[in-house]
Amino acid sequence: MNSIDRRSFLRFSALTGAAVGGASVLAACGGSSATSGSTDDGSKYGKVAVQLSWIKNIEFAGEYFADSRGYFKEAGFGTVDLIAGGAASTSVEAGLDTGKVWIGLSAPQTTAPAVLEGLPAKIVGATYQKNPFAIVSAAGKPIRSPAEMKGRKIGVQDTNQLIFSALLAANGIAPGEVTVVPAQFDPTPLANGEVDGWVSYVTNEPITLAAKGFANDHFLFADFGLPLVAETLTVAQSTIDNERDKLKAFLTAQIKGWKDAVADPAESARLAVEVYGKDLKLSLDEQIKEATAQNDLVVSAATRTDGLLTMSDALIEQNIAALRTAKIDIKADQLFDLSILREIYAENPSLK
Repeated sequence: MNSIDRRSFLRFSALTGAAVGGASVLAACGGSSATSGSTDDGSKYGKVAVQLSWIKNIEFAGEYFADSRGYFKEAGFGTVDLIAGGAASTSVEAGLDTGKVWIGLSAPQTTAPAVLEGLPAKIVGATYQKNPFAIVSAAGKPIRSPAEMKGRKIGVQDTNQLIFSALLAANGIAPGEVTVVPAQFDPTPLANGEVDGWVSYVTNEPITLAAKGFANDHFLFADFGLPLVAETLTVAQSTIDNERDKLKAFLTAQIKGWKDAVADPAESARLAVEVYGKDLKLSLDEQIKEATAQNDLVVSAATRTDGLLTMSDALIEQNIAALRTAKIDIKADQLFDLSILREIYAENPSLK
């Protein structure tokens, strides 16, 4: 289970745009084919394809609820095809460009380079209010801040070197003050004491290590200068311009699904283990723990006031600044459009 469930981080570490999948040749986005353009099933909006950012584990509990409890159908969709992602899959941005997907779950540091290369797309919502990147360490020798990494050995995967460097830069730490140990994705070297800290995903490695008896501590990148959101809902600009009502209907169903997921981590885990990810042989106990940990990323003080999936203007600006730290220079209105969600909540305040 651990090898398949452990993230490669590729979808959140493409700070150079390398994982965008040929962003330099992106042309006008042809998102229409992913919508089928047909309502032969008798529904208002027909079929849509949704590109997930990873395998069908707990990360997409909200989508599972929206599908299994009929929220997508109530919103007017015939079929919502949840397409699993993964390290070897086509990126959301490439899928939008070719029209193979109508909407996808991605991240600002992946979408921004594609937009700068010419992809007409926008982020219209953020499931995770904080990105899950963390430094995990032994409970007996905890590292609870970037400053505490000084003089310590940190295991960093090759694909995460850039975001780790951005963490150092955001906290005024010179590269030579931390010993970077090239690593793969199995955190055994941390458990063995070969390194003091490990670049990880807060909803994964800390839980799997604890399950093996390795008590650990961690801190989030998002709490120390890199407040990037994650699992961002990304669409073609043409969808915003020409299918606004359809997009509002989809996002409304998403909100309902994520409200259910936040309220019931155990059922979230069951859906992942027994239904949507049943071929992955996931551990129910670990998925429940990951669902509980995930809620801390999905729910924030702002979402309690403004509603799930939303981003405040302040958070958007913080993301733009964080991207700049990672040497991605883009303007807020080039990357984000939260107007659709704000309309939804203005028209349906009970959804908050």
